[in-house]
Amino acid sequence: MHEEARHAASLLPVLPDSRDPRLLAYLNLKLRELGQPAVTLSPSPETDDADPASFAKLVDHLVALGREKDRILSKHLCPVDQRIQNFLYSTLEEHGHVPHLPTATLVLDRPGLARALSLPPGADVHKSSILTSTRLHNGVLHNPKSDRRTTQGIFHVAEGGLPIPDDKKAVPAHVFAALLARALHPPAELLTLPFTAGESSPAKCFVSLYLRPVVVPAVPGFTPARRMETRFFIPGSLVCNLDFVENIFGNAGDPSLPANDAALDPESWTGHTGCIILAPQLNGLKKKDLGLPAYAEATERQRRDGMCWTSEDELYNDGGAFKITSRDASGVVVTLISDNYFGYCKKEVKTQISLSANLLGLAEEEHAGGALAFPSYDLGEDFQLSSFMPVVDHDFAQALALLGERADPQPGGW
Repeated sequence: MHEEARHAASLLPVLPDSRDPRLLAYLNLKLRELGQPAVTLSPSPETDDADPASFAKLVDHLVALGREKDRILSKHLCPVDQRIQNFLYSTLEEHGHVPHLPTATLVLDRPGLARALSLPPGADVHKSSILTSTRLHNGVLHNPKSDRRTTQGIFHVAEGGLPIPDDKKAVPAHVFAALLARALHPPAELLTLPFTAGESSPAKCFVSLYLRPVVVPAVPGFTPARRMETRFFIPGSLVCNLDFVENIFGNAGDPSLPANDAALDPESWTGHTGCIILAPQLNGLKKKDLGLPAYAEATERQRRDGMCWTSEDELYNDGGAFKITSRDASGVVVTLISDNYFGYCKKEVKTQISLSANLLGLAEEEHAGGALAFPSYDLGEDFQLSSFMPVVDHDFAQALALLGERADPQPGGW
């Protein structure tokens, strides 16, 4: 391997084998702790591990104990989720019922779990109505149904908090609350986990991921690295989106552990918290059902942005995909994405990084395109040998004589 290729390979995240028997057993334990069905595993001829079924029985007591503790703490949220929930209370409480974030999710507490969960252990292909995942020699290939190349009309911002740019669609806060409530109650098909798709009773659950993307790179003697925090909640069938995201922004581990609580390390935290929820089921909802006004009762901007209806059957955003965001100056931002296109997930994290940079200050906005420029010279076009030597048309031997030991002549004449 060339040195450049070896260096490039060293920068890639090292993920465990998605068919590692120990990894599969670990995922089964996490599912059972949630009270979800696990997959049937066979003893691996490549290891000396005991029969997976026997091992499962051995830890039944610990799993049952953990599940009972979770039941008692069913209203308790980990620190980052509580920060998000507090934001929802402060912005939506005056508009009626405030949706509650899921407390029982399959937490991706280490890299590689999302990839293993994207396919049944005994299959190389998994298909659903909105995506296809195929196991390859070097990983997994995910093909979402949607492969979008336009962002026209998809950016919606909830009213309240920070001002809404004129090129974005302004959405009443109570409509955001209605969309959030529906986002947190997806249909069973979307909750079905591909990892268990081959079982008679597949698991149905939310999957969550904790990110700590860099907002301010470390500058020795000036600033430490500063990171924000972002939580993903996705219905189980879309776990491949998290496989994509964590390979770009990393995996910050289990947010329930104090060691991973950003607020306990304020020097490295920007103080800002993001949340992204995937919800394809939001496409096709009616404007009237979400609480948007009739055309005659709408404001001028609502009419311009399409946030009103003339027919009771009118669909929100014409039934197409959209992203809707609620955020304020405290630095909390919650975004719903009604599509499983990978690019929307990546770009939303980058957008949240930009918001954090703007609120923090002394940081370059992610999309700013700013650069530290230095003068450079293209010697191939501007260098004139005649400025240094009286003779320009020197031959190869004269060039070697001029360069001396700095040149290493090759048999091919170069």
